[in-house]
Amino acid sequence: MANEKNEEKMKEVQITATEEIKRGVFANQAIVSHTPDEFVMDFIYLSPAGGTLNSRVIVTPSHFKRLIKAMAENLTKYEEKFGEISEKKQEQPLNG
Repeated sequence: MANEKNEEKMKEVQITATEEIKRGVFANQAIVSHTPDEFVMDFIYLSPAGGTLNSRVIVTPSHFKRLIKAMAENLTKYEEKFGEISEKKQEQPLNG
């Protein structure tokens, strides 16, 4: 009985996206902030000419926690397959 209810919840959902969204955006900086009700993730592209906010994603605290778990699992799988990622020092954008 419980299995049937779980299967009902797991129904496939069709997701559509514009070609622009499918292409994605590049970000080399992220800022994460929060309120009691939400987490805000700003993805920014910094270049010598300045910075551009490319995307803002707002999620609930419980979804944010699931996202962190999913990202950690994917990072582990990536490093098992391709090797450890070295953490480079964060470069600051050039002014001028």
